[in-house]
Amino acid sequence: MIILGERHLRRILREYVDYYHSCRTHLSLEKDAPEPRLVESPAMGRVTAVSKVGGLHQYYTRLAA
Repeated sequence: MIILGERHLRRILREYVDYYHSCRTHLSLEKDAPEPRLVESPAMGRVTAVSKVGGLHQYYTRLAA
């Protein structure tokens, strides 16, 4: 990723902090995220990827069936 200025850097850092504190798995939490998610059955819908931190990370969730 090429940072294009201070405003862009601040946006990317803000997105990373949000990703780190909500979605990213942590070893100290036994590889769970700080905001735990329930195991979802395949009947709940198709899995889709949501880009985080400018596309550097992916968060996976299910679309409503």
